[in-house]
Amino acid sequence: MHQSKSRAPRHLAAHLGGVSLLALCALAGTAQAADAPAVENTAVTEVVVTASRRLEKAMDVPVAVTSLSGTKLDVINSSGLDIRVLASRTPSLNVESSFGRTFPRFYIRGLGNTDFDPNAAQPVSVVYDDVALENPMLKSFPIFDLANVEVLRGPQGTLFGRNTPSGVVKLSSAKPSEVFGGYYSVAAGNLGTVNAEGAVTGALGGNWSGRLSGIIQRRNDWVENLYDGEKLEGYEDRAVRGQLLYKGNKLEALISAHARYLDGTPRLFRASAIKPGTNEFNDGFDIEKVMLDGPIISQKLKARGANLKLSYTFEGLGTLHSITAYEWAETESSGDIDGGVSTIVAPTLYGTFFPVGTGGTTTPEEWSQELRFETEQFGQWRGQVGLYYFDQTLKYNELDYINNGDVRHKNYGSSFAVFGSAEYKATDALTLRAGLRYTSDKKKDLVWGRAVFPGVTLPVSTKVDGDNVSGDISATYVITPNLNWYARLATGYLAPAIQDRVNFGGAPTTAGEQTTTSGETGFKGVAFDRKVRFDIGAYYFKTKDLQITAVGGAVNTAKLINAEEAVGYGLETDVSVRPTDNLMLTASASYNHTEIQDAVTAVATCGSGLCTPLDRTYVSGGTRYAYIDGNPLPQAPEWVANVTAQYVWPQPSGAKFFVYGDVAYRSEINFFLYEATEFTGKAFVQTGLRGGYVTKDGMEIAAYVRNLGDEIVSESGIDFNNLTVMVSEPRTFGIGIKKSF
Repeated sequence: MHQSKSRAPRHLAAHLGGVSLLALCALAGTAQAADAPAVENTAVTEVVVTASRRLEKAMDVPVAVTSLSGTKLDVINSSGLDIRVLASRTPSLNVESSFGRTFPRFYIRGLGNTDFDPNAAQPVSVVYDDVALENPMLKSFPIFDLANVEVLRGPQGTLFGRNTPSGVVKLSSAKPSEVFGGYYSVAAGNLGTVNAEGAVTGALGGNWSGRLSGIIQRRNDWVENLYDGEKLEGYEDRAVRGQLLYKGNKLEALISAHARYLDGTPRLFRASAIKPGTNEFNDGFDIEKVMLDGPIISQKLKARGANLKLSYTFEGLGTLHSITAYEWAETESSGDIDGGVSTIVAPTLYGTFFPVGTGGTTTPEEWSQELRFETEQFGQWRGQVGLYYFDQTLKYNELDYINNGDVRHKNYGSSFAVFGSAEYKATDALTLRAGLRYTSDKKKDLVWGRAVFPGVTLPVSTKVDGDNVSGDISATYVITPNLNWYARLATGYLAPAIQDRVNFGGAPTTAGEQTTTSGETGFKGVAFDRKVRFDIGAYYFKTKDLQITAVGGAVNTAKLINAEEAVGYGLETDVSVRPTDNLMLTASASYNHTEIQDAVTAVATCGSGLCTPLDRTYVSGGTRYAYIDGNPLPQAPEWVANVTAQYVWPQPSGAKFFVYGDVAYRSEINFFLYEATEFTGKAFVQTGLRGGYVTKDGMEIAAYVRNLGDEIVSESGIDFNNLTVMVSEPRTFGIGIKKSF
């Protein structure tokens, strides 16, 4: 059995060296800037998070959590990219998509789901403004005007929404203020890229305040389709959010509404882009060229949502919170799935064995209601209890433009949960926490229409249901005022799932609930007069009845199954250092080992017969199958790292110059459950730089470059037809202005 082993490549040192050089230059410049006023005090800023549904210092929370905010968040989002830009920005986080801007898939500590079906269950929950979003197309809402992004690693099932056995990505919008203010930011760059956003906030009278914010992201079509001369891969993505906040003596109410419209091109699939027997690009590969003969290549998304948050304080008892939310989207996405032209013989570049052009419209609609009571501190105790209800209707169709197929789906899902959490301060140094959550889930799936070689008689109906009790127990011990130790044991639950593809011999399949048990321990603290903040931890998890989808392969369909189990373990660290008033350094890294443990499960390998499986295989009915025992989880890099350096040169006039550099790295990944040479994504390093001038009245004028080395790697693939892959973004650069008021 072959085991993939990923090591940080030598060229990573060159990229890290670039940031190190920036840091050294900044240190050398300290003497020249010594007479200028400091921009900030020398202490590292205290990080406050809501990982426990309360505002707490990050070092006091017994959860592995990383917060992104301020400059770091602004910089990585400056070039018009979508939520996938968060990949590798925190330990153990990967994000990818085969749909482009409309269908992100998240992986934390290796646990995720590579399935691209609209009803696929994901073990990483995205919580946007305290609302858990279930459908991936809702999870794709743009990131703008945010207070912060928190990534909570490990099971979070006690206090957060649903389906969180791997973790939570929590995005929090900047809230309305009674003080008038806001900002605007406009950046323009190569490929016709424009990224413009802004916000305005202020008092409205009578205890009310408001905030209105929006973003426009666009890019020209920049990839030439050699088949018909058309240009592809452009987009225009617009979103807006409005908020009204009421603050009374005991009642606080926040009304929020948002909308989005996207018009663009789906992710481009590139046929025979990989040379057989290698994971190198084929001869003649050019990121700016494709050859697609699909009849329709388009992508549009409309989305809207609203939520009402109420908090009422019962003096001396606690606060009752209510969150009522509604989310809706309609996404049309059609593309050339084989990624090439069938008149060209694979494995020649652009060659494919047969044409595949599919598409359809997906409409998820989700309602949720949470009631949560947060107690005051009663002596050594405080706690939270609550109820949660979720309801989803998901409609979508599958159009096969080549074979005249039209399959319709309608899915219903509901979830009910009751939860509670308690905290006990045993001593001045020791705090204990524990929580439980009972969850009940029901799903029903209907399929009808005109299928292509169906494997079942239509219409067909499938149902699953399940329930689970999950929980966590943790301890935090204050070793010194500047150093805490924590330990946590938690369980997580992923609801039973239905996979309802019926084309090409397929039939609905189901998988029972997936459960995860995770343990972690670590240290959090500050040092050197609070010039250094650190967080270091280790974890181990075991996931039983792992829900996996064998996608594509020689059988050209998908099957949902439960593998026996998967295990993972690793190390994670976050460090922030402010050696001088004007220099800020951050670094984060993680090592994640994952392994599927199932001696009997095998999946179909590539349908083209061109790939080189690295696992033990057998042939049945003319199809080659590979055993997956011992393989790492798909899209699970062993190493993830991120380094940033920021230096500011204050001027006597009150203006300042600044430069910011960052490097994000992930090691090699497997695209599928089986291992194959061609479907092993290379290690990927991205370097970014941003530098500019801030006037004394706060106007920022800056230049930026993302993916400085213009590194292009394959990020995911399709294996049912030929060596088809999707690739990373090219180098982008531009200039921008930003002003806060």
